[in-house]
Amino acid sequence: MGIVLKQSLNNTLTTYLGFGIGAVNTLFLYTRFLTDEYYGLVGVILSTSAILMPLLAFGVPNTLVKYYSSFKTNKDTEGFLTLMLLLPLALLIPIAVISYLAHDLIAGFLAHRNPIVEDYVWYIFLIGMAMAYFEVFYAWAKVQMKSVFGNFLKEIFVRLGVMVLLVLVYFEVISVGVFLKALVGLYLLRTLLMKWYAHRLQPIRLQFAFPKTIRPILNYSTLIILGGSTAVVLLEVDRFMINQFIRIENVAYYSVAIYIATVIAVPSRAMHQITYPITAQLLNEGKDTALKQLYQKSSLTLFIISGLLFLLILVNLHDLYSFVPEAYRGGFLVVLLIGLAKVFDALLGNNNSILFNSDHYRAVLVMGIFLAALTILLNLWLIPLYGMEGAAMATFMAIATYNLIKLVYVKMKFNIQPFTWATLKVLALLLLVGLPFYWLPLSLHPLLNIAVKCLLMGLIYVALLYRFRISEDVDGVVSKFLGK
Repeated sequence: MGIVLKQSLNNTLTTYLGFGIGAVNTLFLYTRFLTDEYYGLVGVILSTSAILMPLLAFGVPNTLVKYYSSFKTNKDTEGFLTLMLLLPLALLIPIAVISYLAHDLIAGFLAHRNPIVEDYVWYIFLIGMAMAYFEVFYAWAKVQMKSVFGNFLKEIFVRLGVMVLLVLVYFEVISVGVFLKALVGLYLLRTLLMKWYAHRLQPIRLQFAFPKTIRPILNYSTLIILGGSTAVVLLEVDRFMINQFIRIENVAYYSVAIYIATVIAVPSRAMHQITYPITAQLLNEGKDTALKQLYQKSSLTLFIISGLLFLLILVNLHDLYSFVPEAYRGGFLVVLLIGLAKVFDALLGNNNSILFNSDHYRAVLVMGIFLAALTILLNLWLIPLYGMEGAAMATFMAIATYNLIKLVYVKMKFNIQPFTWATLKVLALLLLVGLPFYWLPLSLHPLLNIAVKCLLMGLIYVALLYRFRISEDVDGVVSKFLGK
């Protein structure tokens, strides 16, 4: 896993830097420089754009990764890449026309509970379009095994731009209206930068002699829209539906809690940037043993990291919430449930990569449609009853169900599963380290409390992992560090 570990570490560092910037934005700047209502509006715009993105992308990011390594000639490769560039337009143009003609109807639906959303329909479409083509060009780079620059743009660029814009709002250099327009501009600029980088790696040459395998490619892209939409619905529909049922300020409060829990997913996001194309290549070449090894190693490594992050968040959550205004401090259950869902995601390793790059993706997409519907129904039921905590319950139940089905399906079809005895050892180690620190009383400044607990827990955890040789990858990193 040399290339996997190297790029995953680079991506993890980049992603954590981005999350650090995002944490400053989420916990301090947004909560103090924008009103609750406008912060909630930003959350609605971005979540709705993210839900729209898989449809506008037409499944191309997944299709590009799945099929790229199967072409042997330059002509077929260029024809395939041309098709990947043009395919999103098949839905993007009609949706743009519908958005223009039915603007008032769409705006009325989105602003049913919160009228402030009504004027921002085009913001949602433009950001969704930018997200879609960014993912296309990012996949273009990933198939060249170059994911770090794209990860920088994805995790740091927009967050850094938002930080600057929020400071300008605070000093009244720009208005909130200008801030929202500039937010759209940031996403469009990010896409242009990703296009430039992708062109440097693999020059964009239009070749209208499409590959002979165009029919299965189109079928896959069409079906993968549903798969991509399912994943996004599971992650983003909660904030969208909070806007439909309760005051938009709750989207802001929910966003803070969700952001804290989402830190757990950073290692998974970083590793998947490189394991996805490698998994596709192993499947195309029929290397079953290597696929099983990648499955189990990615699961163990991600569980080790995400499990520790989950514990660090829980034992420090009271101190973390002391840094945000009082109105934002009611999200303990949200953090707990979403955090557990993220740890479960990590436990599955590169499960998604295996499913969506194999010939079994159709069955998974059918399951995904059912679970997306389940997610929506659970939100319809639980949000009116329990507010933002109901949204977290719905998300947790849907993700847990979806992951269990995927886990069983891969076992049935490939006869592989991600768990080993080392998985149980890590679980025991997490309980051994986490429980004492959860009840450890510290009466220092909240920042010092966090620093002390993180440092002690981290050192004890890594030392025990290294002492008992639980993970080859962790052993390698620690040995290299000690050797230096």
